[in-house]
Amino acid sequence: MKKLLVPGVTLLLLVSSCGPKIYKSNEFDDVTVKHRLVAILPSDVTINLRPNEAKKMPVEEIEKNRQSTGYAIQDKMYSWFLNRSDKFKYTVKFQDVSKTNSLLKDAGISYADLRDKSKESLAKLLGVDAVISNITRMDKPMSEGVAVAIGVLVGAWGSTNNVTTTITIHEAKQGDLIWKYDYVAQGSVGSSPENLVNGLMRNASRKFPYNDKE
Repeated sequence: MKKLLVPGVTLLLLVSSCGPKIYKSNEFDDVTVKHRLVAILPSDVTINLRPNEAKKMPVEEIEKNRQSTGYAIQDKMYSWFLNRSDKFKYTVKFQDVSKTNSLLKDAGISYADLRDKSKESLAKLLGVDAVISNITRMDKPMSEGVAVAIGVLVGAWGSTNNVTTTITIHEAKQGDLIWKYDYVAQGSVGSSPENLVNGLMRNASRKFPYNDKE
């Protein structure tokens, strides 16, 4: 495999976005009044390549990039909450993602397995009151597979036509969805997981639950 040299690569921020859509259960306050600890799961990432690129990129390489991006988004979300805990006065603590991932690994649950696990079973395994999950879909990365190659090398992706991402919170007892936030960035997008999370959370922060300033 040829080495890919990408000198002077500039990672652009999200250039435009659609208005977010937010769902909050009517029972949210009653359900969460005793919540103390919440876990953040690795992000479920889908990378949709152009047809010609999909033929050129090994499946293993695409999967490697998908997983590395999923764990990077999880880590950046955790850091985002920690860095702003004083400002937003969260009413819960967030489980260290290294502990979350260690518990999942010890239970034999791989990244690919997470899609098939119920939220209540994951919450019980992790010993938390609720789980935060994220789904991110990236459409049509830059031509010739450069975006994916860059992602493998430096943990970032290149220009895309569309990035759709959703944050959800499911409570532990029944696994019910109690909060959902949809965010869409459109146009020519190039971003690191950190920039995506910053853009997502800047918009979500004022409406994010477990926030006594809401």
